[in-house]
Amino acid sequence: MSVFSVRATAIAGAILLLAPAHQAMAWGASGHRMIGQLAAAALPEETPAFLRTPQAIQDLGELQREPDRWRGSGKTHDTTRDPAHFVDADDDGRIMGGPSLNNLPLTRSEYDAALGKVGTDSWRMGYLPYAIIDGWQQLTEDFAYWRVLKAAIPRERDPRRKAWLERDLARREALTINDLGVWSHYVGDASQPLHVTIHYNGWGAFPNPHGYTQERVHVPFESPFVRRFVTIDQVRAAMTPPRLCEDAIEICTARYLAATAATVEPFYILQKAGGFVNGDARGRAFASERLAFGASTLRDLVVTAWRASAKGKVGYPAVTVDQVVGGGVDPYEALYGDD
Repeated sequence: MSVFSVRATAIAGAILLLAPAHQAMAWGASGHRMIGQLAAAALPEETPAFLRTPQAIQDLGELQREPDRWRGSGKTHDTTRDPAHFVDADDDGRIMGGPSLNNLPLTRSEYDAALGKVGTDSWRMGYLPYAIIDGWQQLTEDFAYWRVLKAAIPRERDPRRKAWLERDLARREALTINDLGVWSHYVGDASQPLHVTIHYNGWGAFPNPHGYTQERVHVPFESPFVRRFVTIDQVRAAMTPPRLCEDAIEICTARYLAATAATVEPFYILQKAGGFVNGDARGRAFASERLAFGASTLRDLVVTAWRASAKGKVGYPAVTVDQVVGGGVDPYEALYGDD
């Protein structure tokens, strides 16, 4: 039997054996709250001020928890949305021997078709990369609308139209905070090593020459350990300076996931060495670094979305942000609708 066949057989067995594990939440309430609040508090002044108020920072921490709070809404809801929290990559960065995290198809439908060729689908293997990309694109569009409204309101002379634009700006700011908060959950998930690997709750039915644990370590690490032993000050201190990815969001997302995947085996090495027993300093440092990586990446992805929005377009018939900001186009009909 080939190496690929051995791996594929092992993966299939592990999926059957460990499938319920992905009902776990990536980071618990404490971890997600810290990522959201720290990222929001670290946004630079170039981003809109409404995202950086004390209330917005608190709200973004709470909203980051929202996709986990949705669970149990119903079978259709849960089976559709739960796989957004993870992706089961193997040790080579491939999914079931099929598509690679470093070279994923552009759309989820194409991804699902590629997985179908190796006998699985995105519902079983997860589609976390697409949740991150989709949310970033939505946030970019939210910012584009905000830019257009901010430019249009001071120029509008019709009181009725101006009142509508002002109300729409208020709606846009509330919607943007909600969209950012919900999307940020998936960015946070992607900093948790057990959410980007086939070894997501114990090493599983795979070659295990180093004797890594088969215990269900997923929830104990991300929830009780973080809640009891990791503080927001520790995570803040571990955040990295801004490091913007200038490539397409698909490439930036792949790099982020690859960086997290590189910490899967170190997690199991540390677990084997007792690093997550009680409040071991090694475990605290590992968890703080992972949470800080999530917060730092979230901060940087928000900035790239904000910058990308300057070249966006909005409404129907569409107008570009450049056209409106430059004063060449009245965007009211595109925003309000001409039908």
